[in-house]
Amino acid sequence: MPDVAIRERARLGAEAAFPPTEEYGGTVFGQQYGAAPVDQIDSIRLVPPVFVPDRVSKLVELGREPLHADVALRTSLGGFQSSLPLYVSAFGSTQVSGGDIGVAVARQAGRLGVPMVIGENIVPTYGHYGRVDPGTESLLLRRIRAYLEEATGDCGGVVVQQSTEDADMEVWNTIYSDPTAAALLSTGRLGFELKVGQGAKPGLGGITLVDQEAAARLDGVYRIEDHSHDMRHLLRYSSPGTFTSEILRMQIRLMRNNFPRAQVWVKLHPGRDIREATVAAWDAGADAVTVDGAEAGSGWAPYAMLEHVGLPLAECLRRIGQPEGCLLASGRMWEGSRLVKCLALGARAVGLGRAALIAVDEDPHAGLERLVKCLELEVRLLVSALGKYELHRVGPEDVWWPAEPGPRPHDSTGKTCVSGGDGRADSGPTAASDSVRPGE
Repeated sequence: MPDVAIRERARLGAEAAFPPTEEYGGTVFGQQYGAAPVDQIDSIRLVPPVFVPDRVSKLVELGREPLHADVALRTSLGGFQSSLPLYVSAFGSTQVSGGDIGVAVARQAGRLGVPMVIGENIVPTYGHYGRVDPGTESLLLRRIRAYLEEATGDCGGVVVQQSTEDADMEVWNTIYSDPTAAALLSTGRLGFELKVGQGAKPGLGGITLVDQEAAARLDGVYRIEDHSHDMRHLLRYSSPGTFTSEILRMQIRLMRNNFPRAQVWVKLHPGRDIREATVAAWDAGADAVTVDGAEAGSGWAPYAMLEHVGLPLAECLRRIGQPEGCLLASGRMWEGSRLVKCLALGARAVGLGRAALIAVDEDPHAGLERLVKCLELEVRLLVSALGKYELHRVGPEDVWWPAEPGPRPHDSTGKTCVSGGDGRADSGPTAASDSVRPGE
């Protein structure tokens, strides 16, 4: 993650979307020399058309030439209304998101009117839920209260994950009956997320470091192992859970039955059968499915997992194709072009994880808000440049995939496409599409 750039956005807001103002008039600007794509989403380019029929329609509607400010960003995602195609991703029980930083993120997310996911393992790791005595309330409850204190209007919502260990402590049952959550339930802004996996360590459960005292308390709830040389910190392993297509469907049906007033979300890791998993979740009634690309993750993970395991987010979106329900995406989200590319590839919204933590670390009072204001301006400019003024109009025709070595892509008929030499794919005498995706 570009820590310096994110912190600059947390300080400057929308101003950071442009080169430094003090250099205007004295410096010739261009593409950053030597800037290499980090992943395939970076490599994809947005491709505005010359002819823009949607702009003509907007011109007629407004009675004037449309501008970027006319792009509508409010959207519906996972059963909630959101002021922007954004949500705050889960942080779980990691120390970096604990205490004041996690609460500060919740406050700013509430003010922004975007949904926020609270991660797994908070109650088992930190002990009590503490809903009776505010002086002993848990980090989970503090985040919910902070969000509610700042939320206005009808946008936003709070989604709570549950791991195997959370289920043993009946976290969802506790929240669903909690007086604090009543304000969320009465306005349809409470959701529960079934966590199947995460991008940082696909196929594994949550892993974090705990001290000796915590390890003694958690032994028996989690697996505790000591791999350190000083024995000051031990590793706490959470169960990844066991899923088949039928188990996933059954879990979603149980959530629907047991918590009928809560929205149902499912979070998937970037597995090779990602399409089958998303289809199963939507068929069972999930309001949203989050795909965590291999680039995602704010928690502790082995180097081998971070560097070598899981599909990149772009490949996940390619395999899913046209979503059959609300698809959310996460993985290195911090600026507007990545967001718009994900929308073009089928996502309804994207999640801010590490970027949100970095922004709030830079400025606990308004860092996330400024970061989002910068994103908001970029998204308006980019979607307008595509000649569109509603988010759902952005589609695969708006992206160009660079040519890649290896098997040639196929068009929808199964015919092998011949590279046109400029990254486009030609099938016979006419181009199949400027947005032909590698591997199809």
